[in-house]
Amino acid sequence: MAELHKLGQYDTAVIGGGLAGLIAAIELAKGGQSVIILEKAARLGGRAMTNKKNGAFFNLGGHAIYRAGQAYAILTELGVRLHGGSPSSKIMALWNNQIVPMPANLTNMLTSKLLTWSGKMQLIQFVMKLTKLDASRIPDRSLRDWAEAEISDPMVRHVFYSLCRTATYAQDTDFQLAGPVLAQLQRALKGVLYLHGGWQTIVDQLRELAVKAGVQIVSGKDVKEIVLENGRVQKLLLAGAEYIQAANVISTASPSETYKLVSDAADRTILKQWKDQARPSMAACLDLGLRKLPEGGRDVAMGLDQPIFFSHHTLNTQLSDNGTLVVHLVKYNGPGESDPKADERLLTEAMNTLHPGWEDQVVARQFLPNITVVHDTLHRGRASRFTGPAVEGVRGLYVAGDWVTHGEMLADASAASAKRAAAAILKSYVMA
Repeated sequence: MAELHKLGQYDTAVIGGGLAGLIAAIELAKGGQSVIILEKAARLGGRAMTNKKNGAFFNLGGHAIYRAGQAYAILTELGVRLHGGSPSSKIMALWNNQIVPMPANLTNMLTSKLLTWSGKMQLIQFVMKLTKLDASRIPDRSLRDWAEAEISDPMVRHVFYSLCRTATYAQDTDFQLAGPVLAQLQRALKGVLYLHGGWQTIVDQLRELAVKAGVQIVSGKDVKEIVLENGRVQKLLLAGAEYIQAANVISTASPSETYKLVSDAADRTILKQWKDQARPSMAACLDLGLRKLPEGGRDVAMGLDQPIFFSHHTLNTQLSDNGTLVVHLVKYNGPGESDPKADERLLTEAMNTLHPGWEDQVVARQFLPNITVVHDTLHRGRASRFTGPAVEGVRGLYVAGDWVTHGEMLADASAASAKRAAAAILKSYVMA
């Protein structure tokens, strides 16, 4: 066995240099800790990275920041500049391969050909109820159970499910808990932001803040094992016979990856439960850089009979350096539903319906056949409602990331869980 080479000793080691990892590291460093981030990829950012293709900036899947969410509040508090624009308020619906106005405002609700008169009244009443609803008081029941009991009109339910998919980036109505989904829908209705330059702008600013705070950042280093001694974190084994000594570890990896890192001790911790009960949200995404959009006024469209969403991101946002238009299409998939060829065909057909002739305008293209949106959500069947930040059964081990939720979703969960994990570590030092 090769002799191990020690790379350093730190108060806390953070596994993963994405949104959660960077925020947690900054918070800890500001609290006086010595901190190292270990990122296995060559670049920081995780799924918050942005790629440039022929002048177009493509995020890894659909990204929007919710103005009423935790990510917006925490990033702003850290001093991250969030510049961007909002999507079009004129929304179209796709129903039976036809394009019709989405009943998303009072005028469209009253004039919609999708809805009967009673359906229009029910939708208006539901929207009014949603603005006053305390989602935290809704009992733990699936989104479908709640919707079937509260919304009698089938078409109004189609509209509702479409809005929920778009707000949560998920298609899992039989398992998603109604309360958290409705809370996320309320946040979405308060406004979202597409970022100029893509989400890489957040990553770059967080990296700069981390370096200024004294965080050591190492990319291209794969953590192989979290070594324990008497039930407490001792060190991290890295590829290449290297190790880091650390009193605490924050893992921002997925439930299954974190479980594997604890090795033989994992089955004696809550990590096994988190791994076994996780229901990841998946999606197929098609991003296009176009010279122009063939049809004007078709900038946002939601599928009612298909779990798809289309958005023209550069309507009010800068995502190219040469005038290229960037559009995004996504098909939300439930666990195990991925069929890359069929999904790409469906997204292509949706684009044909919305913007016939678009193929002649393509200058850049990115297809992500099966991207993980989040590694877990609050859903029916989970033994514990909230996750982390501490890992029961291992002293000094904490988790953060999109799946480590106390009710938040998506980037909001990443940011909020990162702050919770850092706060728990700093509190433990004060109490020691």
